[in-house]
Amino acid sequence: MQFYRALLGVEPQSGLSAAHWRVPWPVGGWLELYAPSRNRPQLLRQGRLALCLQCQADGPGALAVLQAWISPALDLGATAEDPPRQQPFGAETWLQDPEGNRLPLLVIRSP
Repeated sequence: MQFYRALLGVEPQSGLSAAHWRVPWPVGGWLELYAPSRNRPQLLRQGRLALCLQCQADGPGALAVLQAWISPALDLGATAEDPPRQQPFGAETWLQDPEGNRLPLLVIRSP
């Protein structure tokens, strides 16, 4: 929970139980986070979906904005899967959050 709180720069709120947290999304809505059930076994496998965080950058600075965003994520316990790279839409990288979930970070170039 603290990873996403710090990465998004917002304060989480308690959810429906001790295993549920709600993180306010800066543009509106909520990111809902649930801890896995301790009553049911969970298979450890890499999923086919990933939570993606995105922001915008003006002009050609998308890669610099992304690199500045990666540093605190790594300090908070994320691990890098790929190096940051320039793309036609802006810049991207893939991380794993402290729980091992895949987490792409995208910086979209503003028009």
